[in-house]
Formats: sequence, structure tokens, C-alpha cells
Amino acid sequence: QVQLVESGGGLVQPGGSLTLSCAASGSTLSILRMGWYRQAPGRDRELVATITHDGRTNNADSVKGRFTISRDSAKNMLYLQMNSLQPEDTAVYYCYAQVVLALTTDYWGQGTQVTVST
Repeated sequence: QVQLVESGGGLVQPGGSLTLSCAASGSTLSILRMGWYRQAPGRDRELVATITHDGRTNNADSVKGRFTISRDSAKNMLYLQMNSLQPEDTAVYYCYAQVVLALTTDYWGQGTQVTVST
């Protein structure tokens, strides 16, 4: 079992920045991949960025050059630095962890709201 708790969401003006954090607990040594997804009202949940246990990252085209995912394995923390935020980035952001043992299991946090507006 892995528990994920996000923090750092809020209201920001267009062009501004926010950093999201995700604290992982439980069977964290079994985590293969972590990431951030987001879901805007009326839309499906979509990938934002992922990072593997060995540091390989993958970003959605819509956030390349603006968002940076990072991970501090020693502290069991995941981060998403978001710059040049736009209104279309408004969504609930979810932390994600994938554990691969005998089975592959996905874990999700409860989500944190990010609103980009004047």
C-alpha cells in the first residue's frame, strides 16, 4: 500500500508560478514510477508528467518548457514546478504512483485544485 498526499495548489494569475508537492508513505521502496495528472471540469484526466525510479521524465506536450517534475526519493517526495501558468492549466492535479510487484498497482492522491485566473 502507498499513500499519497498532495499540497501546494491555489489561485494564481496568468503567467505566475506554483509548486505542487506530493508526500508518499507506505511501501515506497516498491514504487517504479510517479507522476502528475490533471482533470479539468468536463474533461478526462490527462497526463501532465511522470518520472521513473531512475530519474527518466516524460512531459505532456502542453506543458513542455513550462513544468518540471522532480523527485526526492530520500524524503519520499514528488514535486511539480509550474511556470508561465495559463487559464487552460486550471484543473485538479493528482499525484500518482505505480507499484510493480507480482501485480502492477496504481495509487492516487486526493487531488489539489489549481486555478489560473485574474
